[in-house]
Parts: sequence; C-alpha cells; structure tokens
Amino acid sequence: MGATASCKKTSGSGYPEHDDPSYRKCQELKMERWIQMHYQIKQREQALAIAHHRELFYWLSGFYLSAVYGCASYYQRVKRVSALAPLLPLTFVVGYYTDWAYGSKMHRIQAEANMIMEHEQELLHWPGGLPTVAGIDEARVETEMEKKMHPHHM
Repeated sequence: MGATASCKKTSGSGYPEHDDPSYRKCQELKMERWIQMHYQIKQREQALAIAHHRELFYWLSGFYLSAVYGCASYYQRVKRVSALAPLLPLTFVVGYYTDWAYGSKMHRIQAEANMIMEHEQELLHWPGGLPTVAGIDEARVETEMEKKMHPHHM
C-alpha cells in the first residue's frame, strides 16, 4: 500500500499533479510491475504448453511402441513390408512431439517470431487497426442494450 499511497497526492484542485516527480516515479513503478506481472503470466502459460506437449508425447510414445510391436509381429507372420507401413506417419508424429517436448522447436519458433517482428512488421497489424476507447464503449453500450431488449438470450 506504501507505493500506491504516494500516488494519491493531489494538488489544491483535488486532481493528481502529473508533473510531480514522485507521481511520475509511482506511475513508472506501476507500469514496471504490470509489465513484469504479464511477463510472468506468459512464462507460466508457455511452461504449461510445454508440459502439455510432454504429456502428449508420453501417450504418443506408448501408442507408437505398441504399434511397433504389433506391426513387427504381423510382419513376422506375413513377411510383407507393407505390414510396417503404419509406422511411417507415426514416426513423423512422434518425432514432431519429441522435438516440441525436448528438442529445440521452441527456440526455432522464437527465432522465427523475432525475425518476423524485425523484418515483416506488416504481417503484425490487426485487422481494423487498434481498438479505440470509443469503439469499446460503443460495443459495451450495444451489449447493454441487447441485454435490455432480449434478457432471455443472455
């Protein structure tokens, strides 16, 4: 509460003094904390995604090993190479998830994202541009009106 208490400093008119150095310092601190919080949230989401891919890799590996055993035993009975055909696509799938879970796929994706941000900025523009406060307020009002007009649909 100590950092936010200094942000409440006001001039005689009742509004915060935006030119006050302590007010600016407080705002900078708030922004740094907000950025750090969102960075940590993104890190946790990324860790969760990697853990998800590792878990999926374990399941696919178990299935793959069962398929290898089944195809190999079937191949020994029929002596046809086509009995091993199902292993080809499964090998690619397991390889892909191995790369995601334990390989360098995440690093390659991050490097490609950095390359896009540096050299292909035009791909990053949102359709319709950035949302405006007026557009957000308009959508909010429309939603409220819709609730009033059709309360049973919400």
